[in-house]
Amino acid sequence: MANDASTVFDLVILGGGSGGYAAALRGAQLGLDVALIEKDKLGGTCLHRGCIPTKALLHAGELADQAREGAKYGVKSSFEGIDMAGVHKYKDGVVSGLYKGLQGLVASRKITYVEGEGRLSSATSVDVDGQRYEGRHILLATGSVPKSLPGLEIDGNRIISSEHALVMDRVPESAIVLGGGVIGVEFASTWKSFGTDVTIVEGLPHLVPAEDENSSKLLERAFRKRGISFSLGSFFEKAEYTNDGVKVSLANGKEYEAEVLLVAIGRGPVSQGLGYEEAGVAMDRGFVLADEYCRTNVPTISAVGDLIPTLQLAHVGFAEGILVAERLAGLNPVPVDYDGVPRVTYCHPEVASVGVTEEKAKEIYGADKVVTLKYNLAGNGRSKILNTTGEIKLVQVRDGAVVGVHMVGDRMGEQVGEAQLIYNWEALPAEVAQLIHAHPTQSEALGEAHLALAGKPLHSHD
Repeated sequence: MANDASTVFDLVILGGGSGGYAAALRGAQLGLDVALIEKDKLGGTCLHRGCIPTKALLHAGELADQAREGAKYGVKSSFEGIDMAGVHKYKDGVVSGLYKGLQGLVASRKITYVEGEGRLSSATSVDVDGQRYEGRHILLATGSVPKSLPGLEIDGNRIISSEHALVMDRVPESAIVLGGGVIGVEFASTWKSFGTDVTIVEGLPHLVPAEDENSSKLLERAFRKRGISFSLGSFFEKAEYTNDGVKVSLANGKEYEAEVLLVAIGRGPVSQGLGYEEAGVAMDRGFVLADEYCRTNVPTISAVGDLIPTLQLAHVGFAEGILVAERLAGLNPVPVDYDGVPRVTYCHPEVASVGVTEEKAKEIYGADKVVTLKYNLAGNGRSKILNTTGEIKLVQVRDGAVVGVHMVGDRMGEQVGEAQLIYNWEALPAEVAQLIHAHPTQSEALGEAHLALAGKPLHSHD
């Protein structure tokens, strides 16, 4: 469908990832005439090179660990190795099914889908392969790509990004993971389950440094027990090729060698050469600047997802895309409370949280106003059955609401939904304590933690 003088879309979206396609689906649902432009595949990084395929690999790793450990449960099982071709077939099957479903959704909403590389040509138009698409409003949703460091060249062979790691045809014997954030620890966890000797290098004092320090320490303890090595508190200096791999040198003089180096230091926005600055869009270090309603300084242009400096999470992109569509359709959406967004790191054990850390709570409310409680999963029957350890930590404003829930343990990502409600509805511990949780479940641990915080602990010590 080509634009001419009589064809102007209500919304032209540049980028078909999580934020872009969410805005397209919601906008079309609300009666907007939408054009969605994507140069690669609908679904973007999350579906094809991020959330979905990485979690499929993690599940394969979980099964490998269970095969090794069957004897613990009286099950005769053995681990014979990893068939990477089979793993990829399973992973790609999951992605393919979701991709087809998403394509069907876009088609059913009568969205004009444009395949091709788009460029912002004015405050109200995007050009794709010589064709101009005019819109009353433009949404920028071009996402992000893996970052590297100056002088550290990702070659796709020995020095790789997460995108290369997702399609490796072998299990490396050894790996150095540069970066102890979400991406780094998830790949370290997967590779360890597959049989790789893994070392994580993180310049900050803890793994998953954005999480509450207690969660970081619990994860570090669990990783030591699993045999995952890590170096904390010293930054990367250089990488050199060896005869059969890579050597990494740190600022403190330590050196590590491995078959591959995974660079997992985060993701940077895709914005260069796309006409944003020429159209007058305010930028900072490649990010598009936007307000709480995802509006840029140009009235006809909004931006969402990894392109703006908010949490780089697919579900944040969904929420921001929906917010923009509803705003343009004349509704009155509420801005995203980014502290209230659930965060999950899907390593083994999982790290899940919502709300603020203890440190941040003390900054906001004052150290004397903050109360914390830790509930050990050793007191939870379902966790015992699953043979997982960890804790739930609650952060409360004294005599007030719970403002942070921080959880470490297998399947804790599945408990974060209730934690999200507790935080966002500003629940008091006594209110949550009144709710009866099914026994035996892991969700029961959240209930028990709030019982304890309300002053009436059951399966936990006073």
